[in-house]
Amino acid sequence: MDSLIIIEPFFGGSHAELAHLIYREFEYNIKHTDIYTLPAKKWHWRARTSALFFSRNVIAHYKLDTKEGYGESFKGVLFVSSVLNLAELIGLRPDLAKMHKIIYFHENDLVYPVRKKQDRDFQYGYNQVLSCLVADRVVFNSEYNKSSFLSNIKTFFKLMPDFRPKYVREDIEPKCQVIYFPVDFDSIPKSVKKSDENNKEQLHIVWPHRWEHDKNPELFFQVLFSLKEQGMSFIVSVLGETFSQIPRDLPISIFNEAKEKLSENISNWGFVESKYKYYDILSTCDVVVSTANHEFFGVAMLEAVHQGCYPLCPNALVYPEIYPASYLYNTPAQLEKQLKRFCINPSLARSHTCEIDLKKYSWSAIKWDYRKLFSSFS
Repeated sequence: MDSLIIIEPFFGGSHAELAHLIYREFEYNIKHTDIYTLPAKKWHWRARTSALFFSRNVIAHYKLDTKEGYGESFKGVLFVSSVLNLAELIGLRPDLAKMHKIIYFHENDLVYPVRKKQDRDFQYGYNQVLSCLVADRVVFNSEYNKSSFLSNIKTFFKLMPDFRPKYVREDIEPKCQVIYFPVDFDSIPKSVKKSDENNKEQLHIVWPHRWEHDKNPELFFQVLFSLKEQGMSFIVSVLGETFSQIPRDLPISIFNEAKEKLSENISNWGFVESKYKYYDILSTCDVVVSTANHEFFGVAMLEAVHQGCYPLCPNALVYPEIYPASYLYNTPAQLEKQLKRFCINPSLARSHTCEIDLKKYSWSAIKWDYRKLFSSFS
């Protein structure tokens, strides 16, 4: 393989991390390696329009010189995330069509939870289906992501009033594989587990997720409200990210309510810009909680586990694929019961031995899957 082009329309968070890791790994091993990005803002508009932007900015130097002069032969890989409408890009830039096209799914829009059925925008999922049909290889970050996408294709097309396409899943499925999202644990400063000296007797709970409805912050805070009413002793860090434009369905009021009701319990509140400070905070925490009703991998949870936190996750979505049953809860009552147990005796969380093989999700292991993937096109 002589050329690699990476395109990421939503260059932030895990999307940026993966693009960085792949670029850094192959930058000096491939003759031409380029990365094209757009800032991680207004993802709806990135999904709608980024193909046109990239069609006018991707440089066509992946065409190889031949003995006859500047040739039209191709030996390159085009790696994009599912935010991009790959079908549109190829339509606008047919010279890219001969490249080996790989699309990576961090999430899929066929099962993204919406509060009202009429709120689902058919176009986002439709774009992803078209992208899969155009791609040579479709890669998902978990088995759950892959299976939820494939199993919902038929149901998704029932939203169409007529002339529904057939055999779409059958065309896509042979191209699909799973390569777990690679967490670059080697770049995370592995802190010795430490407690906040001012609160070393209290359980420290962390919720490190985006401030959006699909992460279900209402459930998390309602559990904490109940624990406080029962007189439980704990502190909490809410470290999730918010974006410049707050979605209309963001339950911002629950954060305002929680900040007021839990004012005496708050250790850290809001997005932490410095990754080193973020990891340092995680090293002071005892328990990391997910209340998500939408998760295809969950980088923040594994980062917290790496820093010594005991994970509590829903027994649903991707979590049973990654976490042993001892870390899963089925109901809000079970989550509350487990947190109450840790509040009474924080050492139960602090002294536990991690049951997750973190190496399985590390870049040092997974980079070989990418080498194999790219070399399969040589």
